[in-house]
Amino acid sequence: MFCLRLSPWLQPGTQLCSVSWQSVHKLASLQKATALPQKKVQNVLYPFSALEVYLDRSVDRTQFQLFHPSLEDMVKAEKLFYSSPSHRIDYYISAERMDHAPALKPPEVCFIGRSNVGKSSLIKALFSLTPELEVRVSKTPGHTKKMNFFRVGKAFTIVDMPGYGHRAPTDFVDMVEPYLHTRKNLVRTFLLVDGSVGLQKADMIALEMCEEMRRPYVLVVTKIDKCGYGTLLTNLMDLQEVVKTQTTSCFPQPLLVSSLRFWGIYLLRCFIAHVTGRIKLTGTSQS
Repeated sequence: MFCLRLSPWLQPGTQLCSVSWQSVHKLASLQKATALPQKKVQNVLYPFSALEVYLDRSVDRTQFQLFHPSLEDMVKAEKLFYSSPSHRIDYYISAERMDHAPALKPPEVCFIGRSNVGKSSLIKALFSLTPELEVRVSKTPGHTKKMNFFRVGKAFTIVDMPGYGHRAPTDFVDMVEPYLHTRKNLVRTFLLVDGSVGLQKADMIALEMCEEMRRPYVLVVTKIDKCGYGTLLTNLMDLQEVVKTQTTSCFPQPLLVSSLRFWGIYLLRCFIAHVTGRIKLTGTSQS
């Protein structure tokens, strides 16, 4: 059972960093999110809790709650997403091929997904506490054509990969596979799936590619606000069956997000901070 208890640094009147709130999403920070009614706070921080009530009692909830950090853990993670003179967050470079990729030492995580899955919108939401950082979001599917590297101080790097499927770069495979296979500092791949439509044929091909690499990856279910709970749960259970029966390198728990409503953004920030070794969780979460 989720119980909200504000830490001293989240009490009203306390601000973690100096940020112009007029230029960021109204829920970009935990301080803003925890001011919501408690039930809404729970749904924003732990999106699966909104779905759990609709699940049959026979369904095992364990696989949906393996990573369940505390509010304090999320606060520690959030601090990494504030830019400062000593911890600069910036767009670094774009690369069309692996031999153009920068030789960076900090751990990396990368995001891949079908065109129009909401990948750039999700990355923009992750970086919403740094409004000066430009993450281009287009209404046209397949806007991202290169590997875009974003540095989060000296802590880690986030890589926005080109989308696959509709309007994907002709050399998508030649660009992405070498990166996934040879990038030594890559600690986690996030494979995005549209929650409103479920796994598509192109997603299965990408999933098989991740399995062939034998490197840890996580499924991120996007656009969970774009469909009803019935549709979302059906797609989610189908996805879980694939993870259970056809994968060995995939983290068992899908991470649910809505870039528009900010559901799951804090949880994802915390997951990234944890797998890159930047925070130590106080709970018993797995990853």
